[in-house]
Amino acid sequence: MMKVKTILVSQPEPTTQKSPYFTLSDKQKVKIDFRSFIHVEGVEPKDVRAQKIDFSNFTAVIFTSRNAIDNYFRLAEEMRYTVPDDMRYFCQSEAVSYYLQNYVVYRKRKIYVGTRTFAELIKLIKKHKTETFLLPSSDKLKPEIPKTLNSLGIKWSKATMFRTVVSDLSDLENVFYDILVFFSPSGIKSLFENFPGYQQKNTRIAVFGNTTIKAAEEFGLTVNIAAPTKETPSMTSALEHYIIEANKR
Repeated sequence: MMKVKTILVSQPEPTTQKSPYFTLSDKQKVKIDFRSFIHVEGVEPKDVRAQKIDFSNFTAVIFTSRNAIDNYFRLAEEMRYTVPDDMRYFCQSEAVSYYLQNYVVYRKRKIYVGTRTFAELIKLIKKHKTETFLLPSSDKLKPEIPKTLNSLGIKWSKATMFRTVVSDLSDLENVFYDILVFFSPSGIKSLFENFPGYQQKNTRIAVFGNTTIKAAEEFGLTVNIAAPTKETPSMTSALEHYIIEANKR
């Protein structure tokens, strides 16, 4: 195992100094940079209308991410739709529900919060089958989400409100890191769209999640670090475990 001195994480730099990445950098004496390999672009109101979506037809909204919240309320404003006070919100996690406070008075709204995964949120949706649900989504919606909602026999519609777009990484063409860290298939795709002839060589590839592992392998990459596992439930713990082994010589 070659020693690790530099890491590039394909996400925006954390906004808090308490990030485990900064702790890892200080503790293991490695340089960690951050760069978004993908970014989100909101669609226009005309794109929503083309999907035959009328916001006033829905009594509940399912939010799976902060981007979904931002773009739902942005489009509502641009389309001159006033979100009613009695709208019900179903949020996939506490982090998503807390973010909702940027747009609504939290204590006065009907908000239902899952623990972390979409499957866990389904338990709450089942209790409100009479609602008509809107799912603000990206163009990269996981196929199991519509499949699950369809199985419930509820009234629901998906509205693509934002798209995942490959970022321009041309300035990194001659910059090399010991480890590249990926969290989604879109990040892997971005690497090869920016650098079609990319060769892994001595770079170690770290990935989070089974779909990302699959995408990496489909593009011919060797996955050296994978999370989550029982021993390393987070990406930072997986990186630290690998760095300790690689740098102990």
